Amino acid sequence: MPDLSPYAGVFVRPEAEVLRDLESFAALLKKWNAVQNLVSRETENALWPRHIVDSLQILPLLCPDDERFLDIGSGGGLPALPLAIALKRGPASFTLVEPIGKKVAFLRQVIRELGLNATVHAGRTDSIDSRETLRPDVITSRALAALPTLLELIHAFFGPETRAILHKGRDHAVELRESRLAWDFDVVITNSATDEAGVLLTISNLRRKTI
Repeated sequence: MPDLSPYAGVFVRPEAEVLRDLESFAALLKKWNAVQNLVSRETENALWPRHIVDSLQILPLLCPDDERFLDIGSGGGLPALPLAIALKRGPASFTLVEPIGKKVAFLRQVIRELGLNATVHAGRTDSIDSRETLRPDVITSRALAALPTLLELIHAFFGPETRAILHKGRDHAVELRESRLAWDFDVVITNSATDEAGVLLTISNLRRKTI
């Protein structure tokens, strides 16, 4: 049984209800993963620590007034759907961006079955008019692209108070150095609780360098 106690203080409903919804999400993910490449088959047996708890470790990094979440390249719904489950019945709302139709269908089924406050944009980030989109409080993305590419994808959605909380692996230091060639930003590095080589990068004040 997974230990959710480190995150229970953030839940707005009983921990048992959150666990039940997370178990339903895990069952749907395994079912769809049999025919879709939502997560690596090699990691499916470690679904809870490798994917679900890995997603939930964003919770302690949130601020009390974080309400609007934008998840880029949602794929199997990680980290957005575990976060939406954890924050269900609170004010948080999630927009998931995913261009692949079959993955969109999976995401929408989970959202519908679990009654989550989330919507799916079936397309790429460049198909969203950022001028007509409310600035998110938090942008998330996991296993989508190297940091320089990610910053290019998300910068248009940054407002003055927006933060990106991004899962990164052992090459995060190299990616940070490469990113600073084109971007200025503040960053806080938090060691991952599920991957000894991994980190969470909290990026704020993102702006393109001027020549």
